[in-house]
Amino acid sequence: MIVVTGSATLRPETFEEARRLSLEHVHRSRQEPGCISHAVHVDGENPLKLVFFEQWADRAALLAHFAVPASGEFVRILRSLATGPTTLELYDATRLEKL
Repeated sequence: MIVVTGSATLRPETFEEARRLSLEHVHRSRQEPGCISHAVHVDGENPLKLVFFEQWADRAALLAHFAVPASGEFVRILRSLATGPTTLELYDATRLEKL
């Protein structure tokens, strides 16, 4: 499984637009083959920061997601609304146990 984490800190005047676009992106992405989970949350310590958490079945599914034109457009717009660099980190993960 591939785990993706990311974040973007928004300007106060762009936060609601970014939140709306992020939710659209999350809902669209959940329908893609290989998407196990895809979510966006508001950071508990910084109310202008959106945090993304995704799980994909494998790297091929994630690469297909990155190739969707709407995904690239979302990233481009989100970056333009952010106060600084956005983050994106990929992890190769194996579930050890389910408690």
